[in-house]
Amino acid sequence: MIRFFVEGGSVMFIILFCLLIGLSIMIERIIYIRFKNRIDTETFVNRLTELIKSKNITRAVEYCSQSDAALPRIVKAGILEYGKSSTDIQNAMELAALTEIPKLEKRTQYLSMVANVATLLGLLGTIFGLIASFHAVMGADAADKATLLSAGIAVAMNTTAFGLMVAIPCLVVYSYLVEKTNELVDEINETVARIYRYIVASR
Repeated sequence: MIRFFVEGGSVMFIILFCLLIGLSIMIERIIYIRFKNRIDTETFVNRLTELIKSKNITRAVEYCSQSDAALPRIVKAGILEYGKSSTDIQNAMELAALTEIPKLEKRTQYLSMVANVATLLGLLGTIFGLIASFHAVMGADAADKATLLSAGIAVAMNTTAFGLMVAIPCLVVYSYLVEKTNELVDEINETVARIYRYIVASR
């Protein structure tokens, strides 16, 4: 692997940098979406409706404050407006959603960009390698040209291979994160609508 990397030339280090960026984004986004923002929705809704039903609004706010997930933050904004008009409650929740939802989608799109850049860098490195190989065989004996050219092309393809090795996982994780983010956003919207209706009805 070390020989494969070294023979690829300086472009390999740029692709490696792309890999490190991609891994950082993957780890951070998976932790944020799959763990930090994953709560037991039914338990949350049931407990919150009990508190609202008993008019214990202060405890309901404290219950929402126990989590840093997007859903409790959005709901908390609406509960803080309890007692006001339904429009005020709705506006508070919508404003909170405009703040929290983009956090779920943040940086995910960069994975697609990293995949594209890594692929293009791999092709660029291969082109540079082919140019160097053709220059190398220009002054060689006719009997050795085929061997030298084949070896040069093989080395030049290292960058394309490495670029694809970086791009493919980035694209797979990108698709996974987009799907999970959309599922989470849909769940948040549905749950917020349920709680909003209950807050308005219980005033």
